[in-house]
Parts: sequence; C-alpha cells; structure tokens
Amino acid sequence: MFDFHPQLKQRFAALRTGAEFFSLRYVRESGQHLSVRKNIAEPPSLGRDEGAMLTVRVNGVEAYAATNDLSQAGLQAALEQAEQRARRLKPQALLDLREQAVASDRADYFSPHFDQAFPSLSDCYQLLGDESAAVPQDERLVNWQVSIGLTQVEQIYLNSAGAELRQAQRFIYPALDVTAFDGHDSQTRTLGRENFGQQGGFDVINRCGLIGAGPKIADQALQLLMAPNTPQGPRDLLLMPDQMMLQIHESIGHPLELDRILGDERNYAGTSFVKTSDFGHLQYGSNLLNVTFDPDIPEELASYSHDDDGSPASKQFLIREGLLLRPLGGALSQFRAGLDGVANSRACGWNRPPIDRMANLNIEPGDQPLEQLIQGIEHGVLMRTNRSWSIDDARNKFQFGCEWGQLIENGELKSVVKNPNYRGISAQFWKSLRAVGDASTSQVLGTPNCGKGEPNQVIRVGHASPACVFSNVDVFGGDA
Repeated sequence: MFDFHPQLKQRFAALRTGAEFFSLRYVRESGQHLSVRKNIAEPPSLGRDEGAMLTVRVNGVEAYAATNDLSQAGLQAALEQAEQRARRLKPQALLDLREQAVASDRADYFSPHFDQAFPSLSDCYQLLGDESAAVPQDERLVNWQVSIGLTQVEQIYLNSAGAELRQAQRFIYPALDVTAFDGHDSQTRTLGRENFGQQGGFDVINRCGLIGAGPKIADQALQLLMAPNTPQGPRDLLLMPDQMMLQIHESIGHPLELDRILGDERNYAGTSFVKTSDFGHLQYGSNLLNVTFDPDIPEELASYSHDDDGSPASKQFLIREGLLLRPLGGALSQFRAGLDGVANSRACGWNRPPIDRMANLNIEPGDQPLEQLIQGIEHGVLMRTNRSWSIDDARNKFQFGCEWGQLIENGELKSVVKNPNYRGISAQFWKSLRAVGDASTSQVLGTPNCGKGEPNQVIRVGHASPACVFSNVDVFGGDA
C-alpha cells in the first residue's frame, strides 16, 4: 500500500516550475468483474490504470496536463506543458485565482477492512456458481446472472503548499438478476446491480443479501410475470430506498451541482431549474425533507476525508426542513459564485480534472417504521428498484419506472403489480413528501455509473435513504 509514495514525493520535490502554485494527483486503479450466467462461469474482466495529473497556477490562471509516464522526466514534461497552457490562456482568462485558497492538509483515508484480503478469484467463482445453481428450474426462467465487481483505488495528492493526502479505497458491487418470460411478456427482478455498491470487503456481500437470494429473486420475477399491470391515476406513492436513490440522484443531486447551475453543462447534460439566488430562499420540499452531503458513513461509496482538490470534507445540510441552503459546489465553483458549498470536487481518474460531482447525497431518516408508513396510506402503491428513468435537461420534469409494485389499500399491502411507473416535476414533487421512514427503513446504497462532463467522467456516488411517502402522484402502468 502506497509503495510508490516515497519515490513520488521525491520526484515531486525535484520538479521545477515558474508557477506560483502547483500540484500532483496520482491515481492507481485496478478492477475485476466476475460473472456466472445460467450456471456457466464467464471469463473474468480485469483492468489496471495508473497515472498522474499535474496542475499549475500562473498569474491567477490554472491549467493542467496528465501523463502515464511517472518518471522524473515524464512528470516534468507534463508540468511544463501545464505551465505553457496557463500562460497561453492568460489573455482569455475569465477568472483570477490568485486569491483562491489552496489546500495544505496532511491525512490518510482507508475504506473499512481495507487491510483484509478479499476472497480469491476461485473462491468468488465458487460463491457465484452456488448462487446461480440455487435459481429454481422453471422453463419460464430464461436468463439469470450472478456477479461481483471489485475496484481498488490508491490516490496520492501533493502540492507546493505542503499538502500530502493519501487515500486507499475498495469498492464492491454484488449483483443478481433473473428474467422470466412466458411467450408474451418478460419481467426482470434484480438485487444489487447498479444500485448497490459499498466500500469495504466481503462484509459488503453479506450486507447486500446476495448469499441465498437466488430462489427469492426468481420467485419475484415469476410473480411479476403473472401480475396485472399497475393501474393508472393519482395515488399516494411509497418509494423504497432502492428507488429513492434514483429520485434523489436525478431530481436533487444533479440540479444542485453548482457548475451546472453556473452553465458549464449546457451543451452536454443540460442545466438546472435551480438558480444561484435560490439558496437560502427556495422551499425545495416539505418540512420533512432533510438532505445532507455526508462523507462520514464509512461503507458508503463516496466517503472520503478530502476531495480531489484537497478540500476537507464534512457533513453539511443542503436542504433542512425543505429549505434549500447550499449547493454541491467545490472550491472553484464556490469562488466563482460566492456561495458556500461542499468538498465535492472529484475526478474519475488521473487523466480527468476534478469537477463538481455528487458524492454521498443522503436523506436523513424520519420517525416512522415501515408498518406505520403503510398504515397511513388509504389508496396507494409501493414501488422498489429502478429500471428506467427520463428527466429533462433542467432536471425538472421526470418519468421513472420500477421493477416491483404492490398496491396499498386502507393501510394494508395488497397484490403485486407489474410495470409500475410514476411521473412528476422536481420543483413540486418534493413538496408532496408527507412521511419519512425511520432508521429501520434506511439503506446505504450507491452507483458506480454516474456520468457527467466533457470528456465524460463516470464516477461513484453514494445515496442513503429511508422509505418515503409522497401524496397524490401520477402513477401508471406499462400500457399508459
């Protein structure tokens, strides 16, 4: 661990530049994806990537260059390239960053159980094979797959102000999906996949519930196949955590990214219905809505001590009792906008610059257990596990679909329904929040596949949420 650190530190100290400030961010990432499909082991997908980003500040202008040549000469060449770019950009510069503070912290951060070895490839394949074989024999079960993804990242940040930040993290993604088909309709039920990722070791597999899940997930796929379509019309909506994470992600997370609000994403992933003048004034949701940026939950995907610009990370309320307080904006965007943000300047790797990204974006638990949430619904539907999403460029009008639906009548769970969908408008939807589940309904979830930026950056994002109830939502089935 950090075996390259002494050499890297020595080479950084030997770099020569005319810049008033410069930094180096080194990233080494390795990963593997293992899968068994219909009891047949698929070849492992293995990857490794390593390099460094050099950033300079010259006369208040920042520029950067990346390299996978980590020799002294390679690092020096990248630094000189960054400095040349900064000097060329000076006549067109929109910002003078000479007064922007720079990081000087020293710290180490590790994922939980990082010092414990993860099971071998053969042990993982044995586990996956056992779970695949546990899927029942039924001619309607036409496809199933069990998989484990693992990514290990080592990062070192050094700068000329004395900062020295090291992070070693391991991310685990267990998954199981089963598809049922009766000749006319197909339904898929999943566990994990793109909505369950955590930091840690084999404990993540246990928390996901992967072991022993095959028969249950297969049975749910068959139930969906035989279920009626979700009825259309306004109903109360009970969203479970694995759908709440998508709702949070798309209609709170992206709209609150400050660079998007400032216009940086207009030609790629859109803008935001939120304005800089809204912070401290806009009632984003009902008074039950409390949303935090929280890097302190050890197992959550985007927990860390410092972001990729070296800013220290701490828990902050973005929305408290429905009132919008602060954006998801890192140091540069805060400097540009004159707003307090959070430490969420993040890059997907060594050859991308940090930009404003969601990290751990969570809804704080309320005070009602699941039974009480259900009992409070006279005419509604429970939905879980996202399977489709669509939202406009301003992250306002949306339509989301789920895998699993269950009707609620007079405070009781009733029949399963398939193809459950709902739609709404972000600026209004969160105001309909009328009940928030307690900690017993909460889950720590996350996705490795949040895309943003040009060139594109795909990054890990964590979401922890309780179950939540929304009033009078437009619900519809697959035929609507």
